[in-house]
Amino acid sequence: MIEEIEEWIHHVNSSHREVRRSCSVLEEHFNGFYSPEFLKTAFFVVTDEIPKPDFPGLREAGLGDFIDMDVGGITYNDTYYVKKEAANELRLHFHELVHVLQWRDLGPQGFIERYIREIQDFGYDNAPLENMAYALDGHYQSKGRHLSVEQFVRENL
Repeated sequence: MIEEIEEWIHHVNSSHREVRRSCSVLEEHFNGFYSPEFLKTAFFVVTDEIPKPDFPGLREAGLGDFIDMDVGGITYNDTYYVKKEAANELRLHFHELVHVLQWRDLGPQGFIERYIREIQDFGYDNAPLENMAYALDGHYQSKGRHLSVEQFVRENL
């Protein structure tokens, strides 16, 4: 099933390559948190509908609630997708960029396996990868001191 998900993600990202935007456009907002080099290699797509894999195997694995959950954004490897109505929410961009870093550090297969396992074991609200992203976006939102999110993620995965 992991390979099927990876193929689906590759297809989704490839089909949006022409409309994705570099996160370097967010550099002034995230200065002191994300390096300009990282932001140049991360991308986002503004969309009406968030793409999600809906394979029977995922539902059988107990992920139906996650698949059906209404979200403002979702990350697939180096690209995340945000709903049009949430496109100007900096906290959402910050959150999804944490996931881009998690994908990079764990690798696609490692991220997918771990994310599924965490959702199964803890549920979305208590999944450690999500908790890390929410804690960091909350720190940003509360105007917390600057920190290298790249280093934090690398050291805390």
